[in-house]
Amino acid sequence: MRSDAMKTGSTKIPHRSLFKALGLTDEEIRRPMIGVVCAKNDIIPGHSHLDKIAEAVQAGIRMAGGTPFVFPAIGVCDGIAMGHTGMRYSLISREHIADSVEIMAMAHPFDALVFIPNCDKIVPGMIMAALRLNIPSIFVSGGPMMPGRTMDGTKITLSNAFEVVGAVGKEGVTEEHLKDVEDNACPGCGSCAGMFTANSMNCMTEVIGLGLPGNGTIPAISAARIRLAKEAGMKIMEILEKNICPKDIVTEKSLCNALHADMALGCSTNTILHLPAIAHAAGIQVDFEEINRISKETPHLVKLSPAGVDCLVDLNDAGGISAVLKELAEYGLFDTNLITCTGKTVGENIANARVLNPNVIRSKETAYSPDGGLAILWGNIGPDGAVVKKGAVLPEMLVHEGPAKVYNSEEESIEAILSDKVVAGDVVVIRYEGPKGGPGMREMLAPTASLAGKGLDNSVALITDGRFSGASKGASIGHISPEAAAGGVIGLIQDGDIISIDIPNNKLELKVDDAELERRKADFKPVIKEVPEGYLRRYRDLVTSANTGAVFK
Repeated sequence: MRSDAMKTGSTKIPHRSLFKALGLTDEEIRRPMIGVVCAKNDIIPGHSHLDKIAEAVQAGIRMAGGTPFVFPAIGVCDGIAMGHTGMRYSLISREHIADSVEIMAMAHPFDALVFIPNCDKIVPGMIMAALRLNIPSIFVSGGPMMPGRTMDGTKITLSNAFEVVGAVGKEGVTEEHLKDVEDNACPGCGSCAGMFTANSMNCMTEVIGLGLPGNGTIPAISAARIRLAKEAGMKIMEILEKNICPKDIVTEKSLCNALHADMALGCSTNTILHLPAIAHAAGIQVDFEEINRISKETPHLVKLSPAGVDCLVDLNDAGGISAVLKELAEYGLFDTNLITCTGKTVGENIANARVLNPNVIRSKETAYSPDGGLAILWGNIGPDGAVVKKGAVLPEMLVHEGPAKVYNSEEESIEAILSDKVVAGDVVVIRYEGPKGGPGMREMLAPTASLAGKGLDNSVALITDGRFSGASKGASIGHISPEAAAGGVIGLIQDGDIISIDIPNNKLELKVDDAELERRKADFKPVIKEVPEGYLRRYRDLVTSANTGAVFK
């Protein structure tokens, strides 16, 4: 066993003495030692209950003959970090999480690991760590939050709370309505109820094969989630015995599966940041051209909040991720022969799955669109690519041309939107918010939600070298690469320049001739923001472009 390095032989008398200081018996020390990485904390609603998940995992490990050891991982609540300097620390936490798990699992050579994440960057950070370590691993998340209900019974999620900010002061919007949304948008624990980044990544974990069936959709408050955690604890002992490791599961084929499911589900644009980073940790390269090819051949079968009204609980009740995968497999778009953390193939896992509500999980014939929910755009603004959640764009905004309103920060753009300086037809440009320029690549949920609240999401587009929350909707185009801070063309755009967006044809163009762009480039000096000493400055020095997954050099 890997743990023999810290417990077996006469030279390990002091080590065993320390284990006995924890109250462990000789029998517990002899058993396989399983690390349980738990991201429980008291400030993220999606993580506030993870201690209960960890207790269930430990019970499962003990039932199956192992000895569990819980250790922590940090986490950032993107919703709480949104709209202030805290959001600079969200994406950068992903690398820190991966590093800290690697440190713990190398300093204490566990035989296997169970990962308990739930929200945004915690999930990909843990997956990256699992791939680096490549010891038997399984993921069990905390599960999605239930949607809220306003006093009149309307289903709402966190995205509604952000959007209502843009409606403040509008005729007919009362203080009572604002308080109603504030009090009810997030009714309890779990990752926010729509197909935002946290739930997107938990679904991707299940799709790839690192999480048990149901991991992406079983609600946080359900007893089934506790049972799933116990099953994960038992299952880790089985895959330890079979020596099934993350790099056996995460392969080019399983990542291709993940991208097909990503497109069918209409997941967050952040998946196009995290899946390449996960691939990088596995020694695999994900190509943007390949992402678009997969998008073109994959029907958009599921449309959850913010693109639609359904939530993760509705997807769960409709048959869950397994039912979606079975649909894709029937169209020849999903490889069912790949091994998973169940010890079985994808095909074996989904054999009994079926669609229980065709209004939530559509067929190819009734799909929302014949192609996927995400798309990569190219053009002179983003020669290395840009990302849009096509499935959350209103039909009238799929093709748009308008004058640029340029802002060098998120704060500048929000002030302009809320003070009505942005009008119908405009293209809002937010730059110097990329991985280096931010630094930290903040999410632009507040600007997109403010546009929606102002009723401009059907007439105004937004482009940025930053990124978007999974709760964003509208013609919101992010991840523009190269970013402004790296000398990208987005840094050359001026107020009034005409920007052309053609999402069906994957085009994003600045309608300024090459000679003028060359003249601007000769005079261009990127804005370099002052940042404090510490992790933020180190991150800026090490991070690569968004089209690479914003991984470290």
